[in-house]
Amino acid sequence: MKCNFSELKLRQIDANLNRWRSADLPARPPIGWLKAIREGLGMAKTDLADRLGVTTSTVTRLETSEADDTISLATLRRAAEAMGCELQYALVPKQSLADTLENRAMALARQQMASISHTMALEAQATSHEALEWQTRTLAEDLLKGPWHVLWKQPKREAK
Repeated sequence: MKCNFSELKLRQIDANLNRWRSADLPARPPIGWLKAIREGLGMAKTDLADRLGVTTSTVTRLETSEADDTISLATLRRAAEAMGCELQYALVPKQSLADTLENRAMALARQQMASISHTMALEAQATSHEALEWQTRTLAEDLLKGPWHVLWKQPKREAK
């Protein structure tokens, strides 16, 4: 039996991400986690600045940059540790990776079948809707059996 490493890796990642998707985590506060936690701890900016070895104005910039989504992960991790916190970071797809691949394969198959179907209709060789759907699903299944990187290639635009 042939082991498909890509499919195994996909299933493992999806299983781990399912826990994040179902975690029902709170949204980041508008003021950002750094400021919210610092204030929740009753920690003054000067105390956090001392722990980080920076100035109070730098703490203000860190809190602002986190709230504005411009802080680096390394800086956020360092500030979190200074407050006794752990930074947990994940990209959480809105649907499973397997579903994302299937949807992408179907979209590509529909694009390819649309141009073929159009050409056949011009030649008075149109097929039924059911046959077209079956061919589209079959093409999508074939795309999923091949290398997945092909699913993400953008078509080359013709030069004007």
